[in-house]
Amino acid sequence: MTLAQFVPFLPEIFLATAGFVVLLLGIKLGHGGVRPLALVGVGSLAVTGVLVWLVGRPVDGPVVILGDMLVIDQLAVFFKLLVLAAGMVTILMAAGFLERFGYGGGEFISLILFATVGMFIMASGANLASLYVGLELMALSVYVLVGYFKLEIKSNEGAIKYFVLGAASSAILLYGISLIYGSLGTLDLREIRESLVALPTANPMLMLGMVLVSFGMLFKVAAVPFHVWTPDAYEGAPTPVTAFISVAPKAAAFAMFMRLFFDAFAPGVEHWRIVLWVASAATMIYGNVAALTQDNVKRMLAYSSIAHAGYALMGLVAFNEMGAWALLMYMLIYAFMNLGAFGFVILLESKGYAGEKIVDYAGLARRHPGAALGMLIFMLALAGIPPTAGFMGKLYLFAAAVEGGYVLLTVIAVIMSAVSLYYYFRIVVQMYLQDGEEEGAEPAPLLRDRWTEAMIAVCIVATMVVGVWPRPIVIWAKSAVGALGIM
Repeated sequence: MTLAQFVPFLPEIFLATAGFVVLLLGIKLGHGGVRPLALVGVGSLAVTGVLVWLVGRPVDGPVVILGDMLVIDQLAVFFKLLVLAAGMVTILMAAGFLERFGYGGGEFISLILFATVGMFIMASGANLASLYVGLELMALSVYVLVGYFKLEIKSNEGAIKYFVLGAASSAILLYGISLIYGSLGTLDLREIRESLVALPTANPMLMLGMVLVSFGMLFKVAAVPFHVWTPDAYEGAPTPVTAFISVAPKAAAFAMFMRLFFDAFAPGVEHWRIVLWVASAATMIYGNVAALTQDNVKRMLAYSSIAHAGYALMGLVAFNEMGAWALLMYMLIYAFMNLGAFGFVILLESKGYAGEKIVDYAGLARRHPGAALGMLIFMLALAGIPPTAGFMGKLYLFAAAVEGGYVLLTVIAVIMSAVSLYYYFRIVVQMYLQDGEEEGAEPAPLLRDRWTEAMIAVCIVATMVVGVWPRPIVIWAKSAVGALGIM
């Protein structure tokens, strides 16, 4: 292996180094250096983004590096830039939040950077071993982030539940990988694909391995029945962490999903697609129905996140070109509208866990009309109402499912989207139709944090612009899926 092989790996090397630098700076600066550390973290992510673009831009087709462990292609570039954007938004929204609660920023920001390195490896994995290593690096960092508020019982509880269930899912995934290796003698994704094509008959142990890998991946995207960690982890985690884990790890997990099921496992599509069909339908139904009764906004958005995982799985079930690029587009859209929604939860958290109840939004339109309008836009987008980006994302996913012949799954998705209007508009009703003075309503004060407000504004612009003019994102997503075997 020559030194030139490490040049395409420079973004990961730089980001890991930056994570250690931020960690050391955090020890020196202490709790008073949160905003300077945030700027260093965001700057590191921005430089990494430039490196990703420079490394990936000249690549026409997949380029395998580091002993066939990683691949550089446009699919990897798409997901890497997506998780970088989510990381930057999260850090900027978290700075004021950490200051208010008296926690240092060094460990927090470095964990974001280390988790991003893991997600980079998940996006570029060309081998089951490298994919698993990236997944665990991301997961271990996120476990600590969920329990970052170590003096809060809910934060500790959420982290423990996430860790225990995450460890179980990793064991299932690893056992599935071992069955695949035992059946085929390789962990390389392209070699697995070629072996599946050459097999004269189905191998029961191999099929079991593929199903177990499916189960392990369904946990990572919080799909039913592997979703039980989500509400407690989302509620207990610091809100910026909740925003981050609802977007970036989910996107990286779907990148890994696409590497596996659109490439390595593609010849065995009939053996795993039924599993994903059932998971997609069950996830949409359960996520939306469970969200109906939630009074805590973070738990409501947790069940909403489960439902959106069900929508995204439709792109995998469709197993066609449109499903592939529609899934990429949906992940990008979902990132902006979900981060923006959580941004308002952060602004309404003054102390303790205030600002998390739906009644805390009572009278917001009267007190802060601009903030209410922004939250309305995100609720409309999450529900899939035009002219927001959420509508365009669902439209392309539903069209891909119909094109693939999955009309019943599409009907379920449309019905569940209609159901979601109820719980999203519970917040809208509180903002616009309640005055905040009726019995039981305790409206939370809206804090002023320029950094968080700026990130919310960016998310609003992205949500509206993509909804009105989706063509550039569609073109980018189409170019990103060119390396997949489905093409």
